[in-house]
Amino acid sequence: MRAARAAIGGRLHRTPLLSSETLGRAFGGRALLKAELLQKTGSFKPRGVLTKLASLTPEERERGVITASAGNHAIALAYGAALEGVDALVVMYQGASVFKAAAARAYGATVDDAAAGAHEVFERLAELMEVTGRVLVHPFDDPLVLAGQGTTGLEIGEDLPEVDAVVVPTGGGGLVAGIAASLPNVRVVAVEPDGSAALRLALQAGEPVRLAPRSIADGLNAPFAGTLALAVCKEHGVESVLVTEEEIEAGFRFLYERAKLAAEPAGAAGVAALLAGKVPGVEGRTVAVVVSGGNVAASTASAILAGR
Repeated sequence: MRAARAAIGGRLHRTPLLSSETLGRAFGGRALLKAELLQKTGSFKPRGVLTKLASLTPEERERGVITASAGNHAIALAYGAALEGVDALVVMYQGASVFKAAAARAYGATVDDAAAGAHEVFERLAELMEVTGRVLVHPFDDPLVLAGQGTTGLEIGEDLPEVDAVVVPTGGGGLVAGIAASLPNVRVVAVEPDGSAALRLALQAGEPVRLAPRSIADGLNAPFAGTLALAVCKEHGVESVLVTEEEIEAGFRFLYERAKLAAEPAGAAGVAALLAGKVPGVEGRTVAVVVSGGNVAASTASAILAGR
């Protein structure tokens, strides 16, 4: 992870930890928000992308890169590839965020949305990898990508050495695994929507489990947890909690109204778990909660804020 930070090379923000007395009162402890929604492209994803891209050989760079994503990783790969002068193809799916697809295109990536849904997007990815010969930049199951995401945890540990627990919104598991590895002596809690619980199912089964994820928190709609991410989470004792759609929406409104953070629903999942009392044993403790990302369509935000 320190090597990943060197590979990133100061091209990304060191995002702040923002205190929230209101959230702390809700669970009886001290709360700090790791504001990754203020990161380049609006999420933590460029950390892993730039780490992976830095490893490519000249021949691999010439072939171009490819990924599958619900949106934030697609935007990050498009951004990173543009910085590196590498051609990028991102595989999304029908019904994915139009807002996020447009952002990926704006950075210069080509977007393929032939897949019918999140559970089919990796099959489409495999087809295009075979046809194009592009290099895969996996969204959550690559050791270099995990190392890059783990720089988030390095910053938390350096800026808040007294941290007792870190609460992490989770999809495929790359961020929570990276944070757990970077903070081996700190309690780490993964938060997933109850309709998109890829990591919870994998922890229960001891291996990745396929599912058809469905949640308003589209950034957490991974169709399976990564094999490497699962192994790291098991090794470090990562805990798993689930939140409902209503709880995610309540967390979203809290961030807008009280913390003044324009997060997307996925970015609100960790806050949602704390507000709903889903994380036991944090009374009197110092808790950092990751808020990532910040890519939400105005229509979605206004509907949640209005309670529609």
